[in-house]
Amino acid sequence: MPKKKGSGKLAKMTEEERVLYLEQQRVAEEELRKKKEDMLVVYLKEKLAKEEKASRFNISKLNHQWRNIMREAKSRELKKDIEILSQTFERIVDRKESVIKSLAKDVTEAEEQYAMALRSHLSNVDKLVDLQMERLDTLHREYEEELEILKQEFDTERHMMIEKHLEEMNDLADIMFAMDQNFQDKENEAKSEYQSMRDEIKNKNMEEKHALRVNLEMTVEELWNQFQQALKNYTETTEERRKAFEDLKAKDEKSANEIEVQMRKLQYLSDEIAKLKGKMAANAKECEDRNRILKEEREIMLGHFQELKGQMNKLRDAARAELMVLTLQSNAAISELKRITTKGERILKLAEMCRKLETEEEKVLPFYASSLTEQEQSDVSAVVQEPPTQPLAEVMTDYVALENFWKRYNKVLLDKCALDKEKATMAQENAQLRSLLKQYLDGISVNDEVLSHINPLFVVNQQTNVQMNVPVTDPRVKRGATVTLEAAHIVKNLLPS
Repeated sequence: MPKKKGSGKLAKMTEEERVLYLEQQRVAEEELRKKKEDMLVVYLKEKLAKEEKASRFNISKLNHQWRNIMREAKSRELKKDIEILSQTFERIVDRKESVIKSLAKDVTEAEEQYAMALRSHLSNVDKLVDLQMERLDTLHREYEEELEILKQEFDTERHMMIEKHLEEMNDLADIMFAMDQNFQDKENEAKSEYQSMRDEIKNKNMEEKHALRVNLEMTVEELWNQFQQALKNYTETTEERRKAFEDLKAKDEKSANEIEVQMRKLQYLSDEIAKLKGKMAANAKECEDRNRILKEEREIMLGHFQELKGQMNKLRDAARAELMVLTLQSNAAISELKRITTKGERILKLAEMCRKLETEEEKVLPFYASSLTEQEQSDVSAVVQEPPTQPLAEVMTDYVALENFWKRYNKVLLDKCALDKEKATMAQENAQLRSLLKQYLDGISVNDEVLSHINPLFVVNQQTNVQMNVPVTDPRVKRGATVTLEAAHIVKNLLPS
């Protein structure tokens, strides 16, 4: 019906009115559609707000119910955790108690072992001290015996030298009386040299004796200082360990008291566990930290104990090595002294044997006179008194006491070289004389073999064809030697018939 009415209106309207009418109708429909859309938007917003409010209420309700469910589940879980932690803590406390008991037992055993080791070490130190004292007594006795032997040998040698000197003086009395004043000076020089040699030997023996005594005293003092230092070091080391043990023992007692207090607290907390959950957790954490600290301290104590044990073993090994080195050095020194003593005895025996082979001149004048002038001798003495600057010169200063020995040795060596040279000359001269004698014998023998060779006695017109090989320029040949010919040979061959 409205459509028919509108269509009837449109039929009556003109074209412009119809367009205008349609435009107005379209605008009215558009406004109506917008109003409907606005109303729908408002309705939807209100509905969305209601839905959001209902959903927030439902979410809060669901969260509240879910929180109740989670709270109950968490409460059951926490109760189970508390029971497990309580059992675990009791088990840990029991284990700690057993560990503490075992540590106390180990400490007791360590104390016993320490006491045993201390007693053993003290007994070993006493034995070493006794052994060293016995060794020192033995060395002192040996020193006294060697000193007595040296005194006896010195007295015997002195008496022998005095007796030998008296004998030589008696033997040389007649010679000295014949030589008068010239040999009187030489006798005085020999006496002064004898006195100086005796004083040198005496002073040398006294110096060696004093040096040996000083060396022995220094050795004894060094050994005593080493023993005192070792005892002091051991006392200091054990004092630190004792203090450490006392500190650890005090800490252990403190820990035991703390564990007992914590047990009381745990009993009290188990009665009020519902009110003091956080406090129990804090106490459990504190106990765990404290136990961890105790465990770390125990590990540190064990490491320190092992380190101290290693140091004690090292000190024992070092002391054993030093004792071994000291023993080896002592044996080497004894062997060296025996070798030096044997060498000295051999030198004295050789000196006695060589003394028997000396000539009268060597006994009176054992050292040859120096060929240097006074200025040269003063220069040599000044050079000798200067401190050495080279290693070889420093070594030579140790052998200054053998200067007289080398003088006598050089004198004997020069005499030997002179005798060897004279022997070679005499041998050469003897060979020449043998050659001349052979020529002479061949010359006086008359046979076909001799006449076929050159004959020194075959003279023709007062000349011979033999060249003489004797060097007349040699001073040893220049002597009044004459050639002798037989008279029968001269009458037969030289004189006219």
